[in-house]
Amino acid sequence: MATQTKKGQGELSSEHLAALLDLMADADSAELKVTLPETEHRSAIDALGLDPLEAQIRQVFFFDTPDLQLQQNGVVVRARRIQGRGGDTVVKLRPVVPDDLPEDLRRSQGMNVEVDAMPGSYVCSATMKGRIRNDQVLEAVRGERPLRKLFSKEQRSFFDAYGPAGLGLDDLRVLGPTFVLKVVLRPPELRDRLVAEAWLIEGGSTILELSTKSPPAEAFQAAAELRAFLGGQGLDLTADPNTKTKTTLEYFAAKLQGEAEATA
Repeated sequence: MATQTKKGQGELSSEHLAALLDLMADADSAELKVTLPETEHRSAIDALGLDPLEAQIRQVFFFDTPDLQLQQNGVVVRARRIQGRGGDTVVKLRPVVPDDLPEDLRRSQGMNVEVDAMPGSYVCSATMKGRIRNDQVLEAVRGERPLRKLFSKEQRSFFDAYGPAGLGLDDLRVLGPTFVLKVVLRPPELRDRLVAEAWLIEGGSTILELSTKSPPAEAFQAAAELRAFLGGQGLDLTADPNTKTKTTLEYFAAKLQGEAEATA
């Protein structure tokens, strides 16, 4: 079964559509998302009535090596501080085939297998989630607490099983922070809420992502409704290849490498 992200701007081929249906059948949830080109940001803000004063502030930290060994192995490790509530952590693996995951992982309350579907592409991921206090995240990124202490026993075991051999959580570097503004909308045209996230990446880049979640069985109908709604707002749905995780990781990894070269 194909699990790699299928790139492209048009419709999925019959082969990839069949593979996507197989993944959906075994997934726990589906997230439909589009990253808008920067030229569309102002139009989207105006069309959707996005108000930054209604946004929840999030501070996101990724953890990886300066040469992004985790990213190269399909692993994402992240912690967030969230305004008005506790923080959270994730250890994510992608791409995955749901049936290939051990039963004990699938049964875990912290595990979620999700298909992310974008215009012309898709990927299935397995995410082990955890809860953490906001102040504990801050302590860890300041070096006052070992990074591994941010993650639950299950998360650490998941990382050990699927991360690069010989690399531990305490070996990782902090890539961040990135500030995120999250606004939740409830358009009557959609069955589910629409989430808008503006990622304000150090250095001047801004990533604007629109997304909605759906039960896998309803994903295709939800995708059609989302496409019709956003198209009706006059938005260009040609996906921006600069996704939030990729852009953030590559920026901060380059910064770490530059700092290392400057002190060499």
